[in-house]
Amino acid sequence: MRQLVLVGVVGLAACATMQPEPTLYERLRAVDSTGMTRQGRDAIGVVVESFVANLVTDTRVNARFQGKPLGKLTSSLADQICEASGGPCSYYGQNMKTTHQGMKITEAEWNATVEDLVKALDKHKVGEREKKELLGALGPMKADIVGQ
Repeated sequence: MRQLVLVGVVGLAACATMQPEPTLYERLRAVDSTGMTRQGRDAIGVVVESFVANLVTDTRVNARFQGKPLGKLTSSLADQICEASGGPCSYYGQNMKTTHQGMKITEAEWNATVEDLVKALDKHKVGEREKKELLGALGPMKADIVGQ
């Protein structure tokens, strides 16, 4: 009986110390323009600002953004990335299929956009594991964006 109690206590102690693996959101780190490391929503904000700046200067896709409210785009992208990474945010915008309906976005434009995101992630020194996970979380949106 004493051994059974000991096994139970050890088992409970092990359960109490087991922590779930941190979400992508919790692991996200980005270095801002001052060299300071940001995390979570702040890291996402730093990356998204650079991403949008990349999009509007990229001649392969920038025509798509002329005359568009970039503040709204930046906010929506940050919400989507926050939600996709397991963060406490919610994206309340239209779904991707509705948003891109009739735009006829090409495979080349999709690839350019992904390159612009990767460039922003690299600029802010986002870890390789987190970068791959984030791209994997966002990748399924392609079917609702390209060719719509």
